[in-house]
Amino acid sequence: MAKYEAKKFRSFEIELAGISKKAMEEHYKLYQGYVGKANEILDRLASGGVDLTKANPTYSELRELKVELSRALGGIKNHEVYFNHLGGKGGKPGAKLLGLIEKAFGSFEGWQADLRATGIAARGWAWTAYDWDTGSLFNYIGDEQNTYPIWNGTPLVALDCFEHAYFMDYGTGKAAYIDTFFKLLDWGAVERQAEHFGIFK
Repeated sequence: MAKYEAKKFRSFEIELAGISKKAMEEHYKLYQGYVGKANEILDRLASGGVDLTKANPTYSELRELKVELSRALGGIKNHEVYFNHLGGKGGKPGAKLLGLIEKAFGSFEGWQADLRATGIAARGWAWTAYDWDTGSLFNYIGDEQNTYPIWNGTPLVALDCFEHAYFMDYGTGKAAYIDTFFKLLDWGAVERQAEHFGIFK
């Protein structure tokens, strides 16, 4: 059975202006915890010891394991997108991605203002994703690790808005943290993600 492993990210090898090394180290421990729990749950499901005949939507061991697996996997994948595009110089993306942003939001500044407000309104995550049905970018909220999916949408920008992402450095100042996030965004990493999924046609 395939297992998950905690990946390494450039954002942990450099100093991030506005996000402390300590905050990043503690954040990585949370990510490692998700990896560990995902593997633990997968082992339990593969053990043959879960009674499938007792599956029940109110409560059953199978339901509990499946729901918490989705949370653990979300915690892994969400953080991998986030950590992967931290450590850049902010500014604006290249022409292809900038064109998609301007088409969807009117301007780069319109996208930034919308994602900032989305992040302030979010309890967990704020996302910029590409909707394959409309061929357009959109920003949305995913309040929990396992409530982010919108089918046929590919996340490109992940803004972690849980308190653990900013409380150590900013206290209750979520807006200031989001402003720092924009300054640290690595657009090259975002563009590589878009290229990988074939968004730039």
